[in-house]
Amino acid sequence: MDPVRNPYAPGAGQRPPELAGRTRQLDAFDVVLERVARARPERSVMLTGLRGVGKTVLLNHLRSAAISRRWGTGKIEARPDQELRRPLSSALHMAVREIAGAHRDPDRVEAFLGTLKSFALRATGDKGIRERWQPGIDVPAVKGRADSGDIEIDLVELLVEASSLAGDVGVGIALFIDEMQDLGAADVSAICGACHELSQDAAPLIVVGAGLPHLPAVLSASKSYSERLFSYHRIDRLDRESADRALIAPARREDVKFTDEALDALYAAADGYPYFVQAYGKATWDVAAVSPITAEDVRVAAPTAEEELAVGFFGSRYERATPAEREYMRAMADLADDGPVATATIASELGRKPASLSPARDGLIKKGLIYSAERGSVGFTVPHFGRYLRAQND
Repeated sequence: MDPVRNPYAPGAGQRPPELAGRTRQLDAFDVVLERVARARPERSVMLTGLRGVGKTVLLNHLRSAAISRRWGTGKIEARPDQELRRPLSSALHMAVREIAGAHRDPDRVEAFLGTLKSFALRATGDKGIRERWQPGIDVPAVKGRADSGDIEIDLVELLVEASSLAGDVGVGIALFIDEMQDLGAADVSAICGACHELSQDAAPLIVVGAGLPHLPAVLSASKSYSERLFSYHRIDRLDRESADRALIAPARREDVKFTDEALDALYAAADGYPYFVQAYGKATWDVAAVSPITAEDVRVAAPTAEEELAVGFFGSRYERATPAEREYMRAMADLADDGPVATATIASELGRKPASLSPARDGLIKKGLIYSAERGSVGFTVPHFGRYLRAQND
């Protein structure tokens, strides 16, 4: 098969040729956009799931849906070592630029940008001259609005003003935050507080976040009402029909077919995880000589796909762990495949006291390799990571 025509696209956040199995989430977001457009109260949206299930892809697709309705949009990727104020300023600046041309009062737009600049400059107010960051907003900063230094107070004031500006134009603003579990506690609290204020006033501004399975717990720990504040969508593996469609539809556009046995083998290998579907699909296409693609083609291609996953998807993460953290993960892998494991059971497996393993556990959580599934248990953030670790020990 011609590798140039290979339609499959395994990659971080890279949109697959066929976005299968996400109709429910897309339809629900269309309802959110329509309700906000009609000044109806609506909740912000949170997407949660393991790595490789397509959260970033879906986040980008939802952003495209907002753009198609002429909303202002901005996107950031949270990082553990970065405060929210600076990246959010840039994202909101982008969103406002998208709607500013339709606003009838340039002075009002300029006044908001002055508030935004004042908010942004608080990110560098205590830095040395060489470290100070300029937000690229060519208007004077407005003093006394969104610049108190308290991120929660400032963010509420800023987003309320932004939503009012969008309301003037008859559209909304959507801010998209990827890897949201990596935000600091103060920033999470600020977002919850701002979303609470906006939802009470049916303001045309929403936050759409994506993060690992413990994101709801992170939000709940910040504000008890967060359980009712957001609309949560768990993004999981694809069912058989959707996984088949993710393979069949792109191939059909290239006049290529799969045998039923090949689809059986591909689903067994990929287990419905979208990233794996793309990886095995790409490797199988490159191996197959003619259409239809057969189960034998899948069998021959599987080692290539597995090697790529071992290096790029699993291995790169494993290499970030310290020896103590690797020991902790290997114990997790021996106790369970991908499901949550009790921390007390891990300690028993290693013959250690649970408290002595806290540094390793906390380090793995900070690195995004495991997550706190529920009180007293942890799970891998990457599907089939336990299987990978056990294979390394064989």
